[in-house]
Amino acid sequence: MKSLGIDIGSSSVKVSLLDIETGNCVVSATCPDSEMCIVALRNGWAEQDPDMWWDYVCQGIRKVSGSCPMSDVAAIGITYQVHGLVLVSEGGKPLRHSIIWCDSRAVDIGADAFESIGRDFCLSHVLNSPGNFTASKLAWVRWNEPEVFKKAYKALLPGDYIAYRLTGNISTSISGLSEQILWDFKEERRADFIADHYGIPHGMIPEAVPSMGIFSYTDAAAERLLGIPEGTPVSYRAGDQPNNAFSLNVMEPGEIAATAGTSGVVYGVVDTPKADPLSRVNTFVHVNHVRDMPRFGILLCINGTGIMNSWARKNVMQGRAGQPIPLPFVQKDSCNSIRCRNRALQYGRGFGSCAWSRSRGRAVQFARGGIFIPENCRNDRPFR
Repeated sequence: MKSLGIDIGSSSVKVSLLDIETGNCVVSATCPDSEMCIVALRNGWAEQDPDMWWDYVCQGIRKVSGSCPMSDVAAIGITYQVHGLVLVSEGGKPLRHSIIWCDSRAVDIGADAFESIGRDFCLSHVLNSPGNFTASKLAWVRWNEPEVFKKAYKALLPGDYIAYRLTGNISTSISGLSEQILWDFKEERRADFIADHYGIPHGMIPEAVPSMGIFSYTDAAAERLLGIPEGTPVSYRAGDQPNNAFSLNVMEPGEIAATAGTSGVVYGVVDTPKADPLSRVNTFVHVNHVRDMPRFGILLCINGTGIMNSWARKNVMQGRAGQPIPLPFVQKDSCNSIRCRNRALQYGRGFGSCAWSRSRGRAVQFARGGIFIPENCRNDRPFR
């Protein structure tokens, strides 16, 4: 039997089939061949068409089905670009383009909410400033596109929309609520006070389910369109950075993952909710969080890492494929302090990752999409 993985990125959609028994990737497809379009009507804006994502999901599934029939699929997992806003009508149709993660139009809205609601209250309950996250983007639509807002039935994340197209069921995840700044960590429930501040009807926020577990099944429409048997469970859904950590088996307190792609991210797991009063890092619900065994992800993000590395390769290295580019490589010394060493990574489409596991006491190497994690990531120089 096989599991079907779907990844909704901002540059492409990836579809893979994995053998459940061995864990090996059987076949993978990336759509489109060039990068997906991002619409920027104004400086600082970034939008994508949700139906474009769905079209590429369908293309990717049809590509991999040429190597393995969809009748072999036993479960489906979805990962997606975090923080995007997809507004749908009661009939499930997108009402506008998605305002995606790198759109900055709601920065001032979130900053004002942080002060109006109260810094201390926000940090003790949602562990973050409302910032430029999804709830603030939804408030922007309410105040700037009132006719669209009136027609909105549900506000979804990108992965929620793809799950809906496969199943006909609308829901989100608890981790997803936290990335929207709509999860109250202190009360372990939805942060309705954020919605109330922005004038967002509670009914517009979908029901939240765990990231892992069977929460919906594919419908007859998916079987007719894609050949996936009706009733196939969708058993996993997570944003890209929590998923990257999960894929590296970073699940327990003290374990840390680092990824280099469109953004450079360091993501560490803790079991106690923590807030940074200076907003240098953000805290979200991790994919394996349950009330009796809490797991939270603390995320440090540096935007533009991939494009800066790509620019350096094209301009400094004159586009020579496969040439390593010196980049800071963060390490942990014997005093547990952070220091940088000049290490070589290669940039390619996709991401490279390295995980530090306190329990395993060593660094683990990973490579994907043309990015190489060098051998100097070893026991005596652990990654932190």
